Amino acid sequence: MVKFLFTLVILFFVLPAISQPSVRVEIKTLPAYHTSGDDIYIAGSFNGWNPQDANYRFQQTETGKYSFSLKLDAGTYEYKITRGGWDKVECKKGGAGIPNRMLVMPGDTSVQLYIEEWADHISQKPKVSTATKNVRIIDTAFMIPQLKRTRRVWVYLPEGYASFKKRYPVLYMHDGQNVFDDTTSYSGEWGVDECLDSMKKKCIVVAVDHGGSKRINEYCPYDMERFGKGEGNQYADFLAKTLKPFIDKKYRTLADKKYTFVAGSSMGGLISLYAVLKYPNVFGGAGVFSPAFWISGTKIFDDIKKKGKMVSAKIYFYGGKQEGETMVPDMLKAFSGMLKVSKSKMTTVIRDDGKHNEARWRVEFPLFYDWILR
Repeated sequence: MVKFLFTLVILFFVLPAISQPSVRVEIKTLPAYHTSGDDIYIAGSFNGWNPQDANYRFQQTETGKYSFSLKLDAGTYEYKITRGGWDKVECKKGGAGIPNRMLVMPGDTSVQLYIEEWADHISQKPKVSTATKNVRIIDTAFMIPQLKRTRRVWVYLPEGYASFKKRYPVLYMHDGQNVFDDTTSYSGEWGVDECLDSMKKKCIVVAVDHGGSKRINEYCPYDMERFGKGEGNQYADFLAKTLKPFIDKKYRTLADKKYTFVAGSSMGGLISLYAVLKYPNVFGGAGVFSPAFWISGTKIFDDIKKKGKMVSAKIYFYGGKQEGETMVPDMLKAFSGMLKVSKSKMTTVIRDDGKHNEARWRVEFPLFYDWILR
């Protein structure tokens, strides 16, 4: 009987690992100029799009071939191959960018890749900024005292801001590189400035650049076994206690929580919801796009139960069915959890064809903006 129970215990722990599909990715060809021994990484929706994640570095055989094996839950994932940065990402011959690669995981599988070029080896014409005249950089090294780091911070001021004494709502956004300008984005911009230029209802938008290799840590409030210490708690403190007071003092804002919003995608979606949970008297609304709730385990849902009753805000959830098996279910779990404990006004938008990329979020942003300011 004891032996039988012991066997059951072993199976309980082993079966989940066995049932999780694995994929082996092999790089069959590389550009002729590729230097043997250079590190190559896989970056995608399964690791927060970190282009230099040591846990996702290809192994190289004695013959110089690159391969990488990983286990993923069944679902659909997007990814690209890099040499350690988005300036060194794979591209087509001649330098044209490529769409995100797709990985469908119905079960164990293998993938063979053919890399045509590396972006940093292609002579390209200098990109012309796509930011409109209403966008400016507040500071290239704005201090984040809670993390003892500096960061570039952008601001969008509505047309006519200098000519009138009107005060405006403020939307705080993460991943500032991708908000206004295609030249600073590694995969396309949201076009927030172009969108707001065309809207009747105006607001100020403040965008904070992500921290590169620190992005996952800064946007996750919880410690992670795979990625290390979570620093989202301190980042939320920065938004509420450092950045917002600075913006309210420097610009003509409507400082009340009713007019203060926060929004982001993926890890930025996670930290946006967390910011509202931690500072319900500061943030009156959130745009939670394609939230990476998977990285928190059950912790974000535990926080919803504990802190959600204090939140009275407008919360906009967006998720696409092409973002993996857990994206929409996790988002709906957070929505229903908030619905049970909070008096917040909330909505969910789910797209059958929604993918995990800036092009999709650019399409969805105007709908969120119209709803949050309605």
